[in-house]
Amino acid sequence: MSNVTETALIVGASRGLGLGLAREYSSRGWRVIGTVRSASPSTGLHALADETKGRVRIEMVDINVPEQVAALRERLAGEPLHLLFVNAGISNGIGETVALSSTEAFTRLMVTNALSPLRFIEAFADLVPTNGVIAAMSSGLGSVTNNTRAGWEIYRASKAALNTMLRSFAVRRGDGRTVMAVAPGWVKTDMGGPNAVLDVGTSVRGIVDAIIARRGRPGAAYIDYQGNDVAW
Repeated sequence: MSNVTETALIVGASRGLGLGLAREYSSRGWRVIGTVRSASPSTGLHALADETKGRVRIEMVDINVPEQVAALRERLAGEPLHLLFVNAGISNGIGETVALSSTEAFTRLMVTNALSPLRFIEAFADLVPTNGVIAAMSSGLGSVTNNTRAGWEIYRASKAALNTMLRSFAVRRGDGRTVMAVAPGWVKTDMGGPNAVLDVGTSVRGIVDAIIARRGRPGAAYIDYQGNDVAW
């Protein structure tokens, strides 16, 4: 995955892991299209675009707004995307159980973390060549098998839903593309908090190396940032 002619579309790249992925791919010679949700010119992605002098292009899209997704798809029509990585997602409180969650809060997490990412992937999958990769940022908390500690009930459910729909997508398409749900580890981001054990750079370098190792294998995989399989 070092060919300088290859392009990565990283959705949700204004900060945190998405920005880290944009930086890492750009440093490896890729052309990067990174998305932001607002027209603010002061995100980390804008700074990266200035630094890289043309290797990073910025597009605006809110994946929860179908009209914006459709408009971006039209703007990128005919653009080969060797990596499509949907990083968008939100979390809620660790103690927010089903009994405590409002229908509105539950729906918001499910739409943002599962439905919208898969709708985005459905819309853009045809731009990914058969030797390309489609990935979504999941979480180790999305593993049903490994759920032995409880906590984060609604967030866990949203990531488990993401994983299931991503796997269904891969099975339904059956076209040889590599499809990946990626668990980045506990990372020092706005979502992960300051007590997390990993910095962004360590996580994203591992993720990119893991994608390199998995590229070309058809079907869905659920892996961590070290390239290890995670139990679904």
